Amino acid sequence: MKTILTNKHISIETRKRALQCYIEPVLMYGCEAWTISKQIRNKLEATEMWFLRRMLWIPWTAKKTNERVLNEANKRRSLVRTIRKRQATFLGHVMRRGKLEHLVTTGKFEGKRSRGRQREKIMDKLATWLGPGKVSDTLAAVKDRDLWRDMIANTYKMMTALFRKKNIKVLR
Repeated sequence: MKTILTNKHISIETRKRALQCYIEPVLMYGCEAWTISKQIRNKLEATEMWFLRRMLWIPWTAKKTNERVLNEANKRRSLVRTIRKRQATFLGHVMRRGKLEHLVTTGKFEGKRSRGRQREKIMDKLATWLGPGKVSDTLAAVKDRDLWRDMIANTYKMMTALFRKKNIKVLR
């Protein structure tokens, strides 16, 4: 795979498509169950940039910013956004099913809470990502499949518009 992704005789568009078809699915295997912290998000973004720099033959000693590399590759960061979209889609599937997974995801099972700071839950992260509102509003929206799909798609559009408005080229 390295020979294909770093081959200068193959167009950058073809190499980007090969990366998207063969490498990203392996990288994102099981991402629906991940809780993405700031540290993990930074590592995922660094991995995405590492792939692009390798494809463009940019050495690590070159002082090129990530913005410049993204412009040179004519690409935007999409890995974290794709993972969040997958998580939201999977969450909708689990919540509509209404079985054990639903109980675990919503945290409505009996027992004591552990001491210390509570772990971040996927529901809280997705409620934050999907926009202002409570977790209960998010749970209510999940029941209607069409509304949920629109909500996920509109979140992506709203975030893109917000970043364009603020002249931020890197989507997180």
